[in-house]
This record gives sequence, structure tokens and C-alpha cells, in this order.
Amino acid sequence: MKNTDSLKQQFRTHFGGDGTAYFAPGRINLIGEHTDYNGGFVFPGAVDCGISAVVRPNNSPMVNLYAADLEHSCRFDIADGQGPSDTNFRYVYGVVREMMAAGVDIGGFDAVYGGDVPLGAGMSSSAALECCFAFALNDLFDGDLDKMTLARIGQATEHKYVGVKCGIMDQFASMHGREGALMRLDCRSGEFQYFPWKPEEYRLVLINSCVKHELVGSPYNERRASCERVASLAGVDTLRDCTWEQLESLKSRISAEDYRRARYVLGEVDRVMAVSNALEHHDYETVGQQMYMTHEGLSRDYEVSCPELDFLVDEARRLGVSGSRLMGGGFGGCSINLVRSSLCDKFLVEVQKSYKEKFGIDCRPIAVVIGEGARRL
Repeated sequence: MKNTDSLKQQFRTHFGGDGTAYFAPGRINLIGEHTDYNGGFVFPGAVDCGISAVVRPNNSPMVNLYAADLEHSCRFDIADGQGPSDTNFRYVYGVVREMMAAGVDIGGFDAVYGGDVPLGAGMSSSAALECCFAFALNDLFDGDLDKMTLARIGQATEHKYVGVKCGIMDQFASMHGREGALMRLDCRSGEFQYFPWKPEEYRLVLINSCVKHELVGSPYNERRASCERVASLAGVDTLRDCTWEQLESLKSRISAEDYRRARYVLGEVDRVMAVSNALEHHDYETVGQQMYMTHEGLSRDYEVSCPELDFLVDEARRLGVSGSRLMGGGFGGCSINLVRSSLCDKFLVEVQKSYKEKFGIDCRPIAVVIGEGARRL
């Protein structure tokens, strides 16, 4: 968590006096990748880094923002229908407008904010920013919105004001996170369940490949279209409801590519359930095995990996890591690794060395601590 003492001091410098401090975290996703738009399950957890903000109502219609990390200010009227053009400030503007639309009597306010989410790690700093301000404004202006509604306000902000058609997982995890627990979210119904995450003999570590491949076309849209074609032929609303028997019966009527995409999704639904059962029994080796199987599916069937991520996962397996897979949309970013504590130091040294030798660039380890969701500090 970013040092809030520094933000409080900057608040005094820019606005005088004191405000109230809030925090919302970034997230990881243990398993359940590319399942959200197929009506499936995801398995996120909030982390101990995110966005902090110091906020104070100012009894005017004006919002005054200072982004400490960017050393940049912004000012807008809450009645302004256009808002700022700078994307960083549009996240806050969108939250303000969506909170007002939800019936909260929002007034003007002053705020200083900053974060400590590692850049390029795919840990959802934008969702943390949205959730931090949604939680703060709901608290300061006596809103009575529940956490899921606040999460959906963050999602709507991405859709309407930033132009990113994201799912609900990132904002959900930032709002609902709990220390010592991961969450299985049903992306279709919105129902969720907490699962214990207290692996005393294991650690979660991200390895940032520090690459992001720019691909021609719309790879995500293409994969989504594949899934929708198979679901339509199977006569179900989303691929999550397609059975293995239905998929096999359709094999001769669909392309080999569509078959592979669907095979990955159905397998991922099964793996999420296997991980749920394993966590209830504190069986972390089974969790790790399912992670490796997910990566194999993402790489071979869904084809969203890249040489760098495949190498990181192969090295994890070679070095005895219990589980490893790419995390996020793919084509770069991080691998997520479940590592025995006794092996962790050796793994980090070896994987950084071999990665540099193979690709000529440095990868970056990021330790993961599962923490609480959005809150007043």
C-alpha cells in the first residue's frame, strides 16, 4: 500500500487542512482465464498494493484532483457532461457521473491520489482507482450502495468513459477482497463464495515477462466469436453450459480452431471446480497441477500465450515449482506461480538468469500478498 502519510502531506500542500484516506487494491486471478465472457467462473483475490486517495468534500460543484504519481492536476464541474480528456482523470469523472446516476447526492470534492501497483503486471490498477473513489464517495456523501453495485459502477466507468469493454472480475475483486481468502465468482449470476487461502508452505509470485506483443486484428474478439459460434450450435446461451458430449457431437460441423477454443473453455470450467475442491482440503499441489493444465490449454488450444510466457512456465516446471501459468489476456504480461517457500529464493535467481540468457531482457518478480478489499483507512 502506498504511503498515505505522503498523500496526506501533499493534500495539505495543495488544498490545506486534512481529508479522509481510502484504499482499494489491485488483484490477481488464480485460475479461470477467458471464462468471464463465456458465463463461467473466475478465481481472483485482492492484493496488498493498489490505489490510495485522500478526499474531502468542498461544498462546491467543483472536483479538484491531484494525481501524485503523475504530478498533474485536473479540475471539472460535476455537472459537466463531457468531462476531462485525460484518461487518467476520466476514471474519476466516470465514477462521479455513475454515482450520481445511481442516486447518490454527490457534491464537489478535493482529492490527492496515488498507487503502488507494479506497472505492466496486469493487476488492474484502473479497477483499483475506480473502486477507491466509488467507495470513498459512497462513504463521504452518505450513499447506501452495496459493494457489488459499486463494482458495477467501476465497470460502467470503463465501458462508457474510457472505452474498455471489461468484465466485472477486476472491480469485483477490488471491492470484495478478504485477507486469507480467494473468491470464486460466477460471472453469469454474480454469486460468489470465499475459499481459504493460507498456504503456509507456499508463496504466490508473479513473474513479469516485460513484453507485450502487438497483434494484428482483434485476437480477443476472434476467440469470443469462436466460443459464441459453438454455443449457438449447441443451443446454449453461453459456452459454460455446453457439455463435453455436445461438443464432441459438433466436432464434424465446426472448424478445428473453434473446436480447440471450446475445448479449452470447457476444460477451464472443470479446472476451476477442481481448484475449489482442492482449496477446501488445503491441497495446494493439486491447485498447482491445475494451473499447469490451464497454461497448456491457453498456449495450445486458445493460442494466447507467447514464447516468453511459455519459457517462464517451462522453467517453473523444470525448477520444481508446484504450479505456473500465464495470467490475464495473454500475449505478454505475467506468469503466476505457486512456489514452495523453501524453493522460492532459488527459483527466482534461476528463472531471472535463464530468462535474461534466452531473451536478452530482464523479467521482474512480484511477490503477492492476498489482502482486504476497498476500505476507509
